Amino acid sequence: MEVTVIIGEDEKKIDVEGNKTVKDLLQMMEIPVETVVVKKNQSIIIEEESVENGDIIEVIKVIYGG
Repeated sequence: MEVTVIIGEDEKKIDVEGNKTVKDLLQMMEIPVETVVVKKNQSIIIEEESVENGDIIEVIKVIYGG
């Protein structure tokens, strides 16, 4: 299956095999789960959400500090 991943200004199409979660996708891309918020098809979701063919996944990096 193919999903679109958006990180900032970058947009990539990624082929994903089998049943994967957003957490699996982030691990494949070497992005720590704790440092991002993820939107799937315009809605904020948790990492355990499944990824389906044609999904648009937007990864938003969280800024820490004070």
